[in-house]
Amino acid sequence: MPANFPEIWLKRVIRNIDKNTAATFLDGIPELDADVSVINEGDATEQNKIYVAVTDFDVDVLINNTTYPIDAQVYEDGTVEITLDKYQTKVVTVSDDKVKGASYDKIDAVTKSHSTSISKGKFKKAIHSLAPADATNEKMPVLVATGGTEGLQDSTGRKRLTYEDLVALKNECDNAGVAEDNRRLVLCTNHWNDLLLDRKNFGNQLIDYVKGKPNPVICDFELHKYGGNPVYDVAAKTKKPYGTVIGAGMRRASIMFVTTNVAKKTGTTKQYFAKAENDPEHQTNRMNYRHYFVAKRFQNRDAAAII
Repeated sequence: MPANFPEIWLKRVIRNIDKNTAATFLDGIPELDADVSVINEGDATEQNKIYVAVTDFDVDVLINNTTYPIDAQVYEDGTVEITLDKYQTKVVTVSDDKVKGASYDKIDAVTKSHSTSISKGKFKKAIHSLAPADATNEKMPVLVATGGTEGLQDSTGRKRLTYEDLVALKNECDNAGVAEDNRRLVLCTNHWNDLLLDRKNFGNQLIDYVKGKPNPVICDFELHKYGGNPVYDVAAKTKKPYGTVIGAGMRRASIMFVTTNVAKKTGTTKQYFAKAENDPEHQTNRMNYRHYFVAKRFQNRDAAAII
């Protein structure tokens, strides 16, 4: 077994995490240009943090002004501390017999479950973080699908998402002052399938997207699909905690956000490795991985949900 075995496998895990494209809703959102600060490195309380400058500052505009000197307006901003989420895999054992030569085929076979699980976890946490908590913030509306004027339902009695619902969501966003550009709507699986049935309004736009064409833009929303959207209590219009299993009165929601109000940052990836030479009884290598990542809104606005 080569001496650089642990280093080779770590680089492969990092590459496979970066290449994962299962969640298109984060495509095109640049990494924050901020240094990652590692707090309490090597300790159980280790954290990755970044510090980002943000501002709600708007300059007042004078029209047909005749009064001088013009009043001064003091620029104000602030700094937000963001803690990256930590993702850890369970320990996996690999015998020395199985890693002789450390070929890339073997590396991918062993590390794929790690990189895939980390990617799934970080994408689900990302869309959960971007979704409104409830309907109390007027700048982040939360609606319930109505089934349109015909009251369309599926076999469970769930009201289907229709074109009319998308128009209603657009209207709510417009009235709430949500930025008009770069609106991205991440449809849950049920809602995506609902729209597939509406051939009158959508034709083959969604099918073409599946075949690799650009995401369709409908009602000013760039449409994406994701199966891990957050769960909401339908009656209360409240987001359930991350990891909630759907129960009575709950559904997955479709989430809208404005891409310019979203930040993402990838932190450090670590491999924890114990060599087989230190395990004479079983002669197995033991490894697991830790990865830091976060996706958040800059401000509590410019987002929406439809249940």
